[in-house]
Amino acid sequence: QVQLRESGPGLVKPSQTLSLTCTVSGGSITTGIYYWSWIRQSPGKGLQWIGYIAYSGVTRYSPSLKSRTSMSRDTSNNQFSLQLSSVTPEDTAVYYCARGVIVAGFETKYDYWGQGTQVTVSS
Repeated sequence: QVQLRESGPGLVKPSQTLSLTCTVSGGSITTGIYYWSWIRQSPGKGLQWIGYIAYSGVTRYSPSLKSRTSMSRDTSNNQFSLQLSSVTPEDTAVYYCARGVIVAGFETKYDYWGQGTQVTVSS
């Protein structure tokens, strides 16, 4: 029974950094072959993968967001975090954390999701 919960400010000013934390319960973020991921959804764009921090600590980000994205983890508190810098109103979205697992040898399935948190970029 894995549960994920996003937390962080719901309003961020343009040019500032969006910071979110995902708290995981029911499983360790350092064990198992899992990819602790951030995904966002906006009305006109659908779901967009932002990146992950793997169980090993290795990170990988979407090419379109890589220059502005940083992910980290706090293993003592079983948490992982997202920082997205230099935000604009186009970054307004519902942000989800999720657990990714490789299936069929190649593709990723997200078997557990947080409830999502609305983040609005506005002055």
